[in-house]
Amino acid sequence: MRWDDIVWRMPSSELQAALDAARAANEVITALYRRNLSITLKSDKSPVTAADVRAEEAIRAVLCARFPHYGFYGEETGRDRMQSESVWLVDPIDGTKSFVRECPFFSTQIALLRAGRLVLGVSSAPIYGEVAWAEVGAGAFLNEERIRVSTIGRLDAAILSVGNVKTLASAPARWMRLGALIAAVDRSRGYGDFLHYHLLARGALDVVLESDVGILDIAALTVIVREAGGVVTDLDGQEIGLGTRSILAGNRALHSAVLAALGPAGTGP
Repeated sequence: MRWDDIVWRMPSSELQAALDAARAANEVITALYRRNLSITLKSDKSPVTAADVRAEEAIRAVLCARFPHYGFYGEETGRDRMQSESVWLVDPIDGTKSFVRECPFFSTQIALLRAGRLVLGVSSAPIYGEVAWAEVGAGAFLNEERIRVSTIGRLDAAILSVGNVKTLASAPARWMRLGALIAAVDRSRGYGDFLHYHLLARGALDVVLESDVGILDIAALTVIVREAGGVVTDLDGQEIGLGTRSILAGNRALHSAVLAALGPAGTGP
C-alpha cells in the first residue's frame, strides 16, 4: 500500500487530515521501533514510551493546524476543547505493550466524534502493513480495497475472536455464557487489538467480543466496521460512547445472536 494512492479516494478534508496525521505518526513510530526505548508506567499501570508521545504530538500538529476549533482527546496529551461539536479521538499507539516487545500488533487510532456521533475512523498499523479507514456514508476501505463484513448467519459456522476479557472473567454468569458461546461457534480465536476488527470488516471472521477497552481503542474501528456493514455496540447492546468499556461487533445476524446468548449483565447462567 502506498499512501499516495489513498489521496484521490478521500471524500472529505477531515478524512484526508486524519490519514495525513496517521502517516506523520507512522514516520515517528517506524523510526523508533526496535530502538529499546525507556518505558514509563502511567497511573493506570499502562506503559508509555517516547514513541507514544512523539507520535501523538505529530498527529495533533496536523489535525489542529487544519481544524483549530475542533476538540482533541489524546491518550498521551489529554483533553482540550471537549465542549466543541467536533472532537478528535486519538490513540497514537494502541498496543504499546506489543510495541515495546517488538511485536507488530499495534496501531494508530484516529476518530472524529461530532455531536456525540462517531463519523470518521482511521486505523493504521505501520509494521503490520495495514491501513483501514471509513467515513459515515462513504464505505470502509482496507489499504486500497473496499471491504464488507461476512454474510455468515449461523453461530455454528461463525468464527469468533475474543479480546481482553479480564473483567468478563470476574462476572460468573457472563463467563459461563461466554463458555457456552465458544462451544457453539465453529472456531474461536484471540487476534486482539486492531487486527480482529480489520479481519471482521473484510469478512475474514464474523464476531469480535472484548471487555476492558476504552473509547480511544475502539472509536475508529467502530466506524470502520459499521461502514463495512457491521453492527457495533457494547456487550449490553448499548451505543458506543466516551464511557464505553466493552464491545460486541459482528455482522447483523450474528451480532443479534451473540447478544442474546450473552444475556444482560448480572443475570444468572
